[in-house]
Amino acid sequence: MQTVPRPVDPDPTAQGVAPAEAGQNLAVPPVTPGKHQVVIVGGGFGGLYAAQQLGRADVEVTLIDKRNFHLFQPLLYQVAMGGLSPGDIASPLRGVLSAQKNTRVLMGEVNDVDPEAQAVSLKDGRLIPYDSLIVATGMSHFYFGREDWADVAPGLKTVEDALEMRRRIFAAFEKAENTSDPELKQSLLTFVIVGGGPTGVELAGSLAELAYHTLRHDFRHIDTTASRILLVEGMDRVLPPFPTELSARAKADLEKMGVEVLTKSLVTDIAGHQITLKQGDEVTTIQAGTVLWAAGVRDPGMGGILAASTGAERDRSGRVMVSADLSLPTHPNIFVVGDLAHFAHQGDRPLPGVAPVAMQEGKYVARLIQKRLKDSTLPPFVYKDSGSLAVIGRHAAVVNLPWTKLTGFPAWFVWLFVHIFYLIEFDNKLMVMTQWGANYLTRKQGSRLITEKVFEKVEVTTDSSS
Repeated sequence: MQTVPRPVDPDPTAQGVAPAEAGQNLAVPPVTPGKHQVVIVGGGFGGLYAAQQLGRADVEVTLIDKRNFHLFQPLLYQVAMGGLSPGDIASPLRGVLSAQKNTRVLMGEVNDVDPEAQAVSLKDGRLIPYDSLIVATGMSHFYFGREDWADVAPGLKTVEDALEMRRRIFAAFEKAENTSDPELKQSLLTFVIVGGGPTGVELAGSLAELAYHTLRHDFRHIDTTASRILLVEGMDRVLPPFPTELSARAKADLEKMGVEVLTKSLVTDIAGHQITLKQGDEVTTIQAGTVLWAAGVRDPGMGGILAASTGAERDRSGRVMVSADLSLPTHPNIFVVGDLAHFAHQGDRPLPGVAPVAMQEGKYVARLIQKRLKDSTLPPFVYKDSGSLAVIGRHAAVVNLPWTKLTGFPAWFVWLFVHIFYLIEFDNKLMVMTQWGANYLTRKQGSRLITEKVFEKVEVTTDSSS
């Protein structure tokens, strides 16, 4: 693999002109001219693990993200439930990579890729040249063509999503405390989670812990244990990717905690605080003060950019079809890893969009780039499945390992250990362990802040049925 030097425009900041003010595309020169330039778009698991793997390589790495931090998404639902603060599960990218002298971090958003010029352009006009490009931007929520539902049923992908969920959940209890209307009160104490995958199951279990234990003595005019929590899944069982016996155990544990699990149920409409479900031929309308979305993902935009600029093929969700080495078939120096990659070269279905897949893909591509620079290569990527796990509640979880299956307390303990282990920084590990220890002993959630206005008007349709 050859590194071709490219001329770059002079840096306008040297003349006192910021890129956003220059009104033209402005190339950001390499820190070390002549080095092979690896540009990584996205600081999630795939992008960060690729950058770390290249930390001692004879290349120059540029990591671009529109945020300045890496987010540990598997614990994002705990921010939504007030169990953790955003800072507990976020690590500044510059801090994580500061020891890597061959790596720089740029905060920006990519809006185009030019495979002929081998450069990515940012929204502020900057051009970043590359010799190898790794795209690891992940996926966003998908409402199956009903984008109008996004305002009433927030998903969970970003810190802002988690804080909005937290605001809505705790505001619902506050509103219920301040109304004497029994129908409105019951609506406000009804929560619907759409999607029975790991995120939906974890949200439902945490919400049950919150309503039936944490908050039960905190209010004077409402009984939070009278809350109704429904988990809606379109398939015939929750946690569809898990073995059937673990799905059944998860359903039983949720129901034991007080969650109503509705399988084979499809959401046909969400209008305000009214959600319509279809179960076979039966249509049910439920008044719910809070609806949370955990069903479906789609390309947030980067897949479309790659498709337009490179001709890359995509699946129905917008994920980019990749070769067996995670490169684009027509552009071997452009790689897609993580949730955005449709890797269908192992087994009878694409690899799932989970953190371990992204980690392994990021490391593989980093090693492959180093091999190519030595005129060598690697065998096709093979995902080594180390298992899957989902937590349901206190002492309740399911773990599917290649050699065994665990439920109950042993699974819960394994879940705790794995999540602490994979947190990026030691500070985060320490903070999360401390917070979890306090929450375990007191059953209190320490981050129950509402930072936006609460008492907007809430209407209830009285002719609904549930």
